[in-house]
Amino acid sequence: MYQSFFGLKELPFKLTPDTQFFCGLPTHVEALNTLIIALESGEGFIKITGNVGTGKTMLCRKLLNELGSPFITAYIPNPRLSPTGLHLAIANEIGIHNARKIHPSRLLPVINDFLIFAAQSQNRPVLIIDEAQAMPLETLEALRLLTNLETEKQKLLQIVLFGQPELDTLLNFKKIRQLKQRITFSYQLKELTFKQISTYLQHRLTIAGANQNLHFSWLGCLAMAYYSQGIPRLINILAHKALLVAFGRGKHRVSLSYIHAAARDTEATNQSFILLRCHKVYYLGLIIVSLMSIWTNFWPIV
Repeated sequence: MYQSFFGLKELPFKLTPDTQFFCGLPTHVEALNTLIIALESGEGFIKITGNVGTGKTMLCRKLLNELGSPFITAYIPNPRLSPTGLHLAIANEIGIHNARKIHPSRLLPVINDFLIFAAQSQNRPVLIIDEAQAMPLETLEALRLLTNLETEKQKLLQIVLFGQPELDTLLNFKKIRQLKQRITFSYQLKELTFKQISTYLQHRLTIAGANQNLHFSWLGCLAMAYYSQGIPRLINILAHKALLVAFGRGKHRVSLSYIHAAARDTEATNQSFILLRCHKVYYLGLIIVSLMSIWTNFWPIV
């Protein structure tokens, strides 16, 4: 691989949600601040949505790292569960021993007792659910019933839902309208702008130990914006492949043609590559977009 060639301590564009590489871009910082403020104020339900690859899982892991005492966190990454399965997963996550040996009809009272004890100890349990759009309606309703567990002064359990836009569609079902009404804070992650993409690429290179010789050219960043549409996961895939091309050619500057090669080799961006060529605006389109990005620093990638 190219790691030793570029003098990197580790690969900069891995797809795993390593919070060491968390980049404090506005959309992610705003979402994180929304979460922390809502949790500290004791809100019961909080929702974060975003398209596939916009960094929800990274944000979720960052939140888990940020929440210290008095918060007790329970994390469920795959919530395609029955109501009983949800109760069992929560019991395991919050530390109820031998939860599997407890009869399903007793799980909820045992969880309730644990939460009451936590509240008496000045602890604040938080349930964080990733990929919440995968939850069956019956399980979402069971989740709502969990928020009925409360004292006169506070909710015994706070819940954070991370999901794709399909989660909003799910919450519009009449059957679970009461759950939607209980969501007091929500935030939608946005795709990165051209300027933010450049910052993101350089940030990850720096964290990985790159020196100033290794960089993405301005036109390379522009091509990255076009092909990735500002989605961090696609940026990581394209950047990794472009570095492979640069390594193969013995270069430390990732240019426009390397991003094209990466896009052509990536199924999610291949159609954009073909469309650009078919319209014979291979470079003209990028130049026009360049002028637009100069015109305003806040041009969104759409």
